[in-house]
Amino acid sequence: MRPARKVNLIPGRVYRTEELARWGANPTRLAARLVSEGRLQRLAFGLYFAPITTKFGASPPTLYEVLRALLKADTYVVTGSERWNALGLGATAVSPILLVYNRRRSGEFELAGHRLLLRRVAFPARPTPEWYVVDLLENLSVAGVETERVEKRLGTALGARRFNLDRLRAAATVYGTQRTRDLVERVARRASAA
Repeated sequence: MRPARKVNLIPGRVYRTEELARWGANPTRLAARLVSEGRLQRLAFGLYFAPITTKFGASPPTLYEVLRALLKADTYVVTGSERWNALGLGATAVSPILLVYNRRRSGEFELAGHRLLLRRVAFPARPTPEWYVVDLLENLSVAGVETERVEKRLGTALGARRFNLDRLRAAATVYGTQRTRDLVERVARRASAA
């Protein structure tokens, strides 16, 4: 019988079971052994993380690491109340769930203390503040803010040139529904008339 290969785990990294195949022929059994040894902790079915040991105990993995392993990619956008509130358009609610737009999965997950709502929708590679405005307009009910309030504040922000109107229109055209496009046009007309 061959001796087992030395398993070099990176502390803080999240591993899929299939990633453990480089250290053994049966990655599921290897994962179970590493969990029993305390070198890995189970995150969810098929996901494990190598804990970072601190004086307070094991530290959970970062959101980036969780999403990298869960989605098998780096192409995603994290959005939600934190981003919407920063726009200054009247959204002040704090949601415990992070919205994650991606190209692979959809559903609700709770991993490493993060509540995630994954959606398979189109999103830009580098989101602009104008895209986040469109995202807020698409999720007004989730953000807990009235349309009229956002409409008024957006008009004021456009008048003060806090957002680029051309980029806002482009983002609404590509990523928004007809209702969002109409709202952006209505606000743009009012802002240019004032």
